[in-house]
Amino acid sequence: MFVVVYGGSGSGKSEFAETLTVDYCSGVKYYIATMQPFDDESYKKIDRHRRMRKEKNFETIECQTNLQKAEIKQGSTVLLECMSNLTANEMYSDNGAKENTVSEILKGLEHLKKAAKNIVVVTNNIFDDGDNYDEDSIRYMNYLAQINNEMSRMADEVYEVVHGIALKIK
Repeated sequence: MFVVVYGGSGSGKSEFAETLTVDYCSGVKYYIATMQPFDDESYKKIDRHRRMRKEKNFETIECQTNLQKAEIKQGSTVLLECMSNLTANEMYSDNGAKENTVSEILKGLEHLKKAAKNIVVVTNNIFDDGDNYDEDSIRYMNYLAQINNEMSRMADEVYEVVHGIALKIK
């Protein structure tokens, strides 16, 4: 099973994705954490997410770039949190994929699909406000849109989470 869960910031998508992951899992559960903490807010977010999954028995893999190097057991269940962070990391980190971000992330997802029985990926909806952005932000948004579109095509199920309510799209 390959599932994509998307929504805006604070929508409840992480909690929904964790519940799905636990429901799908009959063996080892991995939480692939992609956030690179840079400030107090990001450390608080990481701490909140750790508390949310504490009793759920996830094995955490810190993977801010190069998803292809994530080592998981055959038949496991994976929660990847989150694609928007991974995309930014690949674009802007010194060891990131830069202009190859989209293809490298998609290769990483294929790597996970070869071993995992179930994959749940959390991603953000950042496309609704219609503001004008600089060229670099537009490039980021385009990369994330390409990845989200491809994941949604590959997915068995796609959910949008709005105000804590999950809507099945596919």
